[in-house]
Amino acid sequence: MLVFAKAAYDAGRYFGLSYEEIIVYGVAGFVLFGGMAPVAAQLADRYSRSLLMVVYHFGIGIAAILAGLAQSVWQLGAAIGLIGVFAAIYHPVGIAMLIKSNRSIGLRLGINGVFGNMGVAAAPLIIGLLLTVGDWRLCFIASGLFCIGYGIVFITALADEAAPTARSGARLATGFAPGWRMALGAMLLSTASGGFIFGAMTFVVPRYFEISLPSISTSVAITGLLASIVYAVASFTQVGVGWLIDRVAPKWVLFAIGVGQVVFVALAARFTDYALFFAMLVAMCFVFGQIPITDTILSRYVPDSWRARVLSVKFMVNLTIGASVLPICGAILQAGYQMATLFSVMSVLALLVVMAGALLPIQADSQRLDRQPAE
Repeated sequence: MLVFAKAAYDAGRYFGLSYEEIIVYGVAGFVLFGGMAPVAAQLADRYSRSLLMVVYHFGIGIAAILAGLAQSVWQLGAAIGLIGVFAAIYHPVGIAMLIKSNRSIGLRLGINGVFGNMGVAAAPLIIGLLLTVGDWRLCFIASGLFCIGYGIVFITALADEAAPTARSGARLATGFAPGWRMALGAMLLSTASGGFIFGAMTFVVPRYFEISLPSISTSVAITGLLASIVYAVASFTQVGVGWLIDRVAPKWVLFAIGVGQVVFVALAARFTDYALFFAMLVAMCFVFGQIPITDTILSRYVPDSWRARVLSVKFMVNLTIGASVLPICGAILQAGYQMATLFSVMSVLALLVVMAGALLPIQADSQRLDRQPAE
C-alpha cells in the first residue's frame, strides 16, 4: 500500500504530473482498502479465514505487478485500487485469527503490530533504494513478486481453520460484555480520527523529510532511510502499549496516547532538521501506540463469533476515512499551504482520540470476555 507513497513523485514525472496531482490517483486503493473489509469478513465466515489469507497474498502480489506494468495514469490508479481490494482482507480476517485465543491479547496484538509496521518502516527505505537503481515500475513489480513468493511460504505453514459464525437469528447483544455500546462508540471515534492521522503520517512523512531536512540530506535514499528509522523504532511502542493494556485500564492508556499525539504532532509542524526528526519520532510512537488498544477493546466486549464482522466495520471506517488523506492533502497543498500545515490539522484531529479515551468505560475484570478461565 505504501509503495506509491514513496514512488509517487517519480511516477508523476513519468506521466507529466506534479506530486500534488499524482497522489490523487492513489485514492481508490485506500477507499477499497476499507470499503471491501465487510466483504472479506463475510467471505471468511462463509468459507474460512485461512483460505482468505491465501487469496490475500497472491491477490496483492499480482495487483502490484499490474501497477508496475501500467501504461497510463488511469491504469495505475486502477491497479492501486485492486491492491486495496486484496489488502482489505488482512485486518478483518487476519486480526480475527490473531485474537481468537484469549491469552495475553494486548501483548500479542502489540507484537503483531510491530511486524506489521515493519512493512511501513521498510517501504520508504526499500523503495528509496530501488528508485536509485530503477524507477517506480521496478518498485511495484519487485514488491509484487516478493509477496507472491511469501504467499507460497505461507501456504506451507498453513493449518486450515474455519471461522466461527454467529447463530442464525441470534440477537446482537448475545455474548457481548456489559457497556459494549459505549465502548464500541469510543473505539469507532478513536478509529476514525486515528485512521486519518495514521494514513497521513505514513504517507506524507517520507516526502516531508525530503523537503524539511536540508541540513541533513535531500537524497531520496537517505531521507527514506530516516523515515524508515522513525517507523521502525516507533513501531516497538506497540509491544509496550500491548503489555500495558493487559495490566492497566485501556481508558487511561488511550487518553494518554491522544494527549501525546496532540502535543508532538503539533511540534513536528514547527521544527526542521534534527529537531523535526526527533519530534517526528516521538509523535510516531504515540501514533503507532494507539494501534493495539482498539483491537483489545473489541476482544473484551465482542464474542469471537462476531469479531470478524465488527472488525470489518471498524477497519472500513478507519481506512475509508484514511482514504480522504490523499485528496485532502492534495487540496491543501494545491491551495498554496505548506506541508507543515497538514501536521497542524492532524494535531487538532488528535483531540478526538483524547475524547475517545474520556468516553471509554472502565471494565471490571469479571465483565471481560478475554479474562483467563479458572484453572
